[in-house]
This record gives sequence, structure tokens and C-alpha cells, in this order.
Amino acid sequence: MKNDVGVIGLGVMGTSLARNFASRGFSVGAFDRTYEKGKATAARHPEAKLDVSPDLATFVASLARPRRIVLMIVAGAPVDEVLDKLDPLLEEDDIVVDGGNSLFDDTDRRDARAKERPWRFVGMGVSGGEEGALLGPSMMPGGDLAAWKHLEPVLTKIAAVGSGGPCVTHCGAGSAGHFVKMVHNGIEYGDMQLIAESATLLRSGLGLAPDRVADVFSTWNEGELESFLVEITADIFRVKDPRAPDALLLDSVLDRAGQKGTGRWTVIAAAELGVAIPTIAAAVDARIVSAGKSLRERIEPVLGGHATALEGVSEDDVRDALYAAKITSYAQGFTLLARASESKGYGTKLGEIARIWTAGCIIRARFLDRVTAAFADDGLESLVLAPDFADELRKRLPAWRRVVAASARAGIATPGFSTSLAWLDGVSTARGSASVIQAQRDYFGAHGYERTDEPGVAQHTEWKTLARG
Repeated sequence: MKNDVGVIGLGVMGTSLARNFASRGFSVGAFDRTYEKGKATAARHPEAKLDVSPDLATFVASLARPRRIVLMIVAGAPVDEVLDKLDPLLEEDDIVVDGGNSLFDDTDRRDARAKERPWRFVGMGVSGGEEGALLGPSMMPGGDLAAWKHLEPVLTKIAAVGSGGPCVTHCGAGSAGHFVKMVHNGIEYGDMQLIAESATLLRSGLGLAPDRVADVFSTWNEGELESFLVEITADIFRVKDPRAPDALLLDSVLDRAGQKGTGRWTVIAAAELGVAIPTIAAAVDARIVSAGKSLRERIEPVLGGHATALEGVSEDDVRDALYAAKITSYAQGFTLLARASESKGYGTKLGEIARIWTAGCIIRARFLDRVTAAFADDGLESLVLAPDFADELRKRLPAWRRVVAASARAGIATPGFSTSLAWLDGVSTARGSASVIQAQRDYFGAHGYERTDEPGVAQHTEWKTLARG
């Protein structure tokens, strides 16, 4: 008997995914670069009956054809190294799936390589962390459509199930799967930053005790803000420090945020495609600022110490600001997905992407059902133009403005809230400040400009001569 599917890499995610396959009735072949580690992992989970091979040749031979092989290894050079070793062992229509957080450019390169070989390559984003991989993740495969048809019966059985069915879909051609996962992570950065700012405003700005902050987030999680990230934030504010039972563990967590690069990749990709994603960019910048802990400690005595209580703002105002800013963050992310699909020929269906994010993934949230419905109209240019979202933004704008203004007066940094509001004000202003910039560019560099009454016709003016006679 041959195994139905193979998993390479028995780290946390790989082991959980292998166990997930096994729990759904699939026989699983496995390989880890350290054979002893692989055998030990299988011994810890005897119910999965993982068939761990001592070498890649044995592993490949253990799989039914056409083979389905999922790589759950560190992104970058290790993926290429494994592909190099697999290449001579694979046969016609075998499928290799890269389930790591690979940069989409690398996925395009590997996809092009596979097109010259008898086997097929699929880049697939996997979200949900260790628990999601074990119980049901959200999965974002792209690439070869024929490969997807062979993977679909397996992946739909192990995926999380949302209101619209299994949270897996073919995201489009080429590197679409990893591009979609990258944007998912970028939106995740924005969500986390906005929630963190909300928590700071509630606790430091409004003076709420930790238990009260936890209660507020729990209440929010019962309504329109219901999401995995809001839910876990409530839990975080309830955990006491094991070393000091009367203290909050959060207060002993160093305020220096880590990042693995996907947020930064999202910002770079957006800049290259000409899409503004300031909420995500602000979240990336905030993590970079947080990393400079020693510098912040030196600057605070010089320029800091000015934070005061929020005035004229309620808990409900913070909730409304969070919800509104969240809408703009998703709007930016989906605009980026649309632009990438058009530019790179992905053929990504935005409604389908929202649907597979309703369960299993880190950004799963109640309002994604409504995002799915909004993008059922393929002609929707921006989420903020969907009638119900536009209506909700209008209703929440006054509270959002109060929160941003009060935060600025109190000296509490809210880059996510502030930048998101500035973006919305910018995109909802028919005539903005760019005319001044175009005039400046033409003044010092003769870059030209267009007149409002002659769009499309290049103009140049000797500004200095006209201004100074």
C-alpha cells in the first residue's frame, strides 16, 4: 500500500499538518532531514501512523502516483535545496507543494522551473498556526490548475470549514497563492496594530483596569468585531504573571515586536504596484520603532513624558474607531490583491479569498462574510464603495475623528488609527494637494503637469519667470 500524501519537514507546522491528514483518513508518508527526530515525532503521535522514511528516495517511493508532496520547511534556500534533491526522483504529474511563507518572486521562479520538468509545482499559503494546521487551516494554493484538481479532494478534507464551506480555493495562476498569503499577513499586521492601539487607549488613555479591558474586548467579540485576534486579546489581559501572581503577565512582556518579513514584503509589493496601503505600512513602521527600545528609552526623558488621559472619548468611540479602521485596512489589502491579479495575470477571485479567510486563519472574523458578499460584484473597485460598508464608515467617522484627535492631544501614539483615517480622507477627497506637488516638480525639474481643462496633454510653465517678473 502506498501513502496518499507526503509531508517533508516535521517541525511544529509540518507535524500538525501531517497529523491533520492522518486524522481525515489519509495515509501519510513523512521525511525530516534528521531521521531520528522524525521517528521520535511519529512515536509521540502513534495515532497518526506516520510512515517516516530514512531518505528522500525511500520517501518518494512510498507515495502513490501522481505523488502529492507538501513541503513544510523554512522559506528561502532550503526550499530550493529540497527541490534539487527531489527533481531526479519525481515522475510525470507528481506535485510538489511549498506550504511555507515563501516570497512570491521565489514561487514564480520555482514555477517556471517546474514547467520545464515532468512534475508540477504549487505555492500554497497556510494560515492558522499550530492549532489551525492540526484542526483545520485556511489554505491558499495557486499555480498549476491541473495540480489543484488533484490536490482539491485532499485539501478540502483537512481545511477549516467556514460559513461558505472548506476554507481552501485555487487563488490563481503562478505565485498567486503565496501573494495572497503575503497580503493576508499584511492585513494581519494592520489588525494587530489597531487592536494594540485600542488596548493602549482603553488602559492608558481611559484608565481601565486590566480585567475591565479584558471584559471590553470580550464584549466586542460578541458583536461586529468578533474575530480571533480580538478574542485572544481579551485572554491576554486576564493572564497573571506566574512570577508575580498579583501582576499582569503582559506588563512583563518586553515592548519590542518581532516580524518575519511578510509585512515588509507586502509594503514593497504595494509600492511596486502603485497601491497605497498605509495601515499596513504604519503597522510595519510601528514594529520597527518598537525594535529601537534603547533609543526610545534615551529619547523619552528629552521629549517624552507628555502622555495624559484621553478627554472626550468613550469605550464605544474606541470600538467604532477600531471597526472603521479595520474596514480601511481590508480595503487596502483587497485593492492590492486586485491590482496584483490584473498585473500578474493571476485571475484571483476576491470574494473567494474573503470566503476562505472566514475560518482557520489568523485574521478570521465575522465581518468577512460581508466582505465575501461585497466582492460577489466583480466590478467593485474598493471595499469602501460597497453600500453597507460606506454607510458604516459614515456613521463611525465622528467617533474615529474624536479618538485620533484626543490621542494626539494626549500624546498617545496611534499610527494605525491616524494613518488609516488620513487614507480615507485622502481617497474621499476629489481634489487634493497633489496639484501643489506637480507644480513643484515642474518648477524645479521641468517634469510637466496636466491642466484640469486639458487632461492628457503635457504642460510646462516657467514658474520662476512668471512669479518674479
